[in-house]
Amino acid sequence: MTDDARVINVLLVEDDPGDVLMTREAFDEYLHNRLDVVTDGAEAMAYLRNEGQYADAPRPDLVLLDLNLPRRDGREVLAEVKADPSLSAIPVIVLTTSQAEEDVLRSYQLHANAYVTKPVDFDRFIEAIKQIDHFFVSVVQLPGGERPG
Repeated sequence: MTDDARVINVLLVEDDPGDVLMTREAFDEYLHNRLDVVTDGAEAMAYLRNEGQYADAPRPDLVLLDLNLPRRDGREVLAEVKADPSLSAIPVIVLTTSQAEEDVLRSYQLHANAYVTKPVDFDRFIEAIKQIDHFFVSVVQLPGGERPG
């Protein structure tokens, strides 16, 4: 396997079925990474901590996190992940519909690695997912991995 074909594990934390479907389609059609999906913040933390039904879940190399989630919102998840020494090195991309300056600022204060506003147009949404994937698979060095190229 070449570095260009390196596979990473991505965890999508998203409660909107339409956004989940579009993200899955982007991964199925254009990307070659593993995508797991949880639909609320409590599930996300159980997944990341390998609790309950997620006991055998792989450690994600990247988390795509919506902010407005049931049970535990994305801000709480982000704060918990970045405060936990066993999870804090996992890059977290906030991927949300919110363009509110306070959400952007708060996300970075909580140590999000990036903040991306979801495009509502399908083609632009797919392109945004592809760009995130390209950056984290081909450009940056992830913890525990080899530097690409």
